[in-house]
Amino acid sequence: MVIIIGNQKGGAGKSTLTLLLANYLVQVKKRKVTVIDMDYQQSIAQKFEKAKLLENPEPYEVIAASLDDYPAMEDLLYNSGEQVVLIDLPGKLDDDGLIPVFRSANLVICPFSYDEFSFNSTILFSVVLRKINPEVMLTYVPNRIKANVRYETQLEVDEQLQKLGSVTPVLPDRIDFQRTNTFQTPLSLIPAIRPVFEIIYQNHIAKPATP
Repeated sequence: MVIIIGNQKGGAGKSTLTLLLANYLVQVKKRKVTVIDMDYQQSIAQKFEKAKLLENPEPYEVIAASLDDYPAMEDLLYNSGEQVVLIDLPGKLDDDGLIPVFRSANLVICPFSYDEFSFNSTILFSVVLRKINPEVMLTYVPNRIKANVRYETQLEVDEQLQKLGSVTPVLPDRIDFQRTNTFQTPLSLIPAIRPVFEIIYQNHIAKPATP
């Protein structure tokens, strides 16, 4: 199964969400996972290399790649059996290299926040994605949501996004998210991430992937 984590807007929390999901699938669900880091900053790949230097165990492989590399990798990904492939996308839409990535995805997870710019970027990303892959499943994750802030547009945004896909419970804005790396998620975060990832897992990943 190929899952891409993407949004046109930079700073949406794609890389951290990718790490959290990879760790959850491996440690909680005992699934085989490969992460492909296509983000320009390649922060996941850097954390992976740092963990290897510290001689920490490698619960999954992280591959640093560009969009141009993807066509050569695609057949291998589809022959990966029960493995879950997570792709952390760059935050842009103006590259034809995204087309084969979008076409190959079984599921797209799109982190967003409840501000107007993030919402508009999320809608644009979703429309372009659906034109390229009309059958793809879309799941939106409200990310870095502050507990003490009332978001005036939350109900309206959720209603609009639910016309395109499903919306999970929120992931809160917490400093300990930054302590996540490629071999563990802080235990303090499990109660926060479990409601989100259980919904995604049960609704999309536990079921057989659609070719």
